[in-house]
Amino acid sequence: MQTPEPLGGTRPTSRDVARAAGVSQATVSLVLGDKWRGRVSGRTADAVREAARSLGYRPNLAARNLRLGSTRTALLVVPALTNEFFAHVYTGAAAEAARHGFGVVLYPSPDGLGPARDPFASAQAALDGVIASSMATDALEAFRGTDLPLVMLDSDPAGPGAAAHVNLDVAEGMRQVTGHLLGLGHRRFLHLASAAPSWTFDVRAATLAHALRGTEVRTVRSPLNVTDAWEAAGRALAAPGPRPTAVICDDDILAAGVCKAARRLGLRVPEDLSVTGFDDMALATVVEPELTTVRLPAEEFGRRGMEALLAVLGGDRPAPVSLPAALVPRGSTGPAPTLPDSAGPTPVPGAPEGSEGPVPAP
Repeated sequence: MQTPEPLGGTRPTSRDVARAAGVSQATVSLVLGDKWRGRVSGRTADAVREAARSLGYRPNLAARNLRLGSTRTALLVVPALTNEFFAHVYTGAAAEAARHGFGVVLYPSPDGLGPARDPFASAQAALDGVIASSMATDALEAFRGTDLPLVMLDSDPAGPGAAAHVNLDVAEGMRQVTGHLLGLGHRRFLHLASAAPSWTFDVRAATLAHALRGTEVRTVRSPLNVTDAWEAAGRALAAPGPRPTAVICDDDILAAGVCKAARRLGLRVPEDLSVTGFDDMALATVVEPELTTVRLPAEEFGRRGMEALLAVLGGDRPAPVSLPAALVPRGSTGPAPTLPDSAGPTPVPGAPEGSEGPVPAP
């Protein structure tokens, strides 16, 4: 049977679909809104779907959302797109959203951290909810005072303002790191900590301090990039006094900078210096030796964040979630070397006699 030409111009409407299928517009709405069961026969539903397919009909989502008071859009606020971890978080959130007919807008805070301008003329009108990393909380100022539901990722479960919390068990991850290194005989540590103010890094630092009580621990902070980590680690490793035998890093990016600094100082990893990271992103297997690190389920993290937001939008109040972290031992850690108490800075290979410390980046 020949399908009638659509009425009212080139874009087919629900009226065109109804005419082609020989049903009412109300029936078209029931079928295409997947609310036909028990109201419309299966044969009629098939006829409506076939008519819509033949005409190339697509629902006017803007009009539908205006009627329902919903845009079916969530905002994911992250500190930066340069960090692979948050790309995986987005992948998980977007996949879960798509299963429920939602879209996800990804909004990185400018410069990675700090305040951000409202990305929409009216956030409340353009969004159904917000999912945000604790590392980008300053970017949320644009949404304070609205009634948008907020799901916080990796943040204090006791913190106010969020409708739900989804966390990673970073404390357990750090306990596994410290236990691994203590078991290898290490007693002198450098903690290369993230300079970003965030609950997740505070938890890692507190856990590390508790687990390593009774040992020698020095903490140095660095922004989350390889160059700054290399410079900070180079200064710390070349400082006078006993050199640490292991460096515990808050992130794989920081650990890559430590490996670079160690190489410039003539230190072998892991024979002279063990190095650990956190996240287990692709970088962990790019460096040589491959990095001992803590695996965090980034995609699952994003998926559960979106799942929590959908639950809130459905009227539920989901319980706090904490996803497991797991140590992945690789080649960057080994038994603690035997060092004299006076072990200090190591001469840089190829540097003038008597010089110490890291050489400038080429």
